[in-house]
Amino acid sequence: MKKILLLALTLALASLASEAKACTGITLQTTTNHPVTARTIEWAAKPLNLMYVIVPRGHQHKSFLPDNTTKGMRYSSKFGYVGIAVEDKNYVMEGINELGLAAGLFYFPDYGEYMPFDPNQKDVTISDMQFVSWVLASFSSIDELVEQLDGIRVVGVDPRASTVHWRVTEPSGRQVVIEIMNEHINIHENPLGVLTNSPSLDWHLSNLNNYINLKPGTIATHNLGEKALSSFSGGTGMLGLPGDMSSPSRFVRAAFLQTTAPIFSDSRQTVIHAFHLMNHFDIPIGLQFSDTTQIPDMHSATQVTIVTDIMNGRLYYRTMYDSKIRCIYLSDIDFDEVTCQYEPLDFIAEEAIEYIEGY
Repeated sequence: MKKILLLALTLALASLASEAKACTGITLQTTTNHPVTARTIEWAAKPLNLMYVIVPRGHQHKSFLPDNTTKGMRYSSKFGYVGIAVEDKNYVMEGINELGLAAGLFYFPDYGEYMPFDPNQKDVTISDMQFVSWVLASFSSIDELVEQLDGIRVVGVDPRASTVHWRVTEPSGRQVVIEIMNEHINIHENPLGVLTNSPSLDWHLSNLNNYINLKPGTIATHNLGEKALSSFSGGTGMLGLPGDMSSPSRFVRAAFLQTTAPIFSDSRQTVIHAFHLMNHFDIPIGLQFSDTTQIPDMHSATQVTIVTDIMNGRLYYRTMYDSKIRCIYLSDIDFDEVTCQYEPLDFIAEEAIEYIEGY
């Protein structure tokens, strides 16, 4: 039975990945340099089974592998963590551990290439969808993680599914992006803290040079020959900012929205502003399909938005069904006593509407 369930899960993930490959991430800082990460998770094929997971210290993990029978790397949680999982409690897409190390998974189609699966090395092999859990359970810093990367092999549970890449962020604000290309692990320092999907991070950073003219504010009135030109409204310094939903365009848009954002003194204001910025990356479901008869019955391709206050250990989220911001405080969790648990992000798949009375 377990083999059948795992096979069904991997088939579902493979088919879903072909329908939506859009995730957008940014990183804000407070005036005291406390990082706040934010990201979306998109899937256009159908509503995802989204859940939050709480994993205690000492929890025993084992990785799924492509043959659906062999179990991969086994390890015990050194640190407790909280995360948002998709389709299965083991597949954590975004999370933070009790020491403030945060990690997230982003789709990386057509550019990633993992190591080939070798059953003889199953003890050091982990599935790509469980990589975030391994990072959160095992490490307190990026340097600790990097020291161990050469010793593991990352594989996909289904060869038809998209490859992925990952971002990892420390309380210090340092962030790296990990990409496996040509079977080689590349570790990129991420100076902006922005991440989308393919191509690779270094390509996206170079592509920003094509938008060197963009700047905040309004372009000053000036003459074109004898014709005086003036702005119709504010914000014309951003004329030319790409507005489509491709990964390169979302990266450019995220980079400029992030770097022109005000810097707040406290994390709560920063978290709220992060949610407002992420509104720009809420993808209407109709944009994902050329044939309108195929559009699934759902509100948005952006199914959940997650913001993580790393310094204070708080994970916030809102979903396409409930725009109310909800929060999990890691400080409220005793990771020695709590049991491993997972709960749906939404028990009711319907946006609540508050009616104003007394008028």
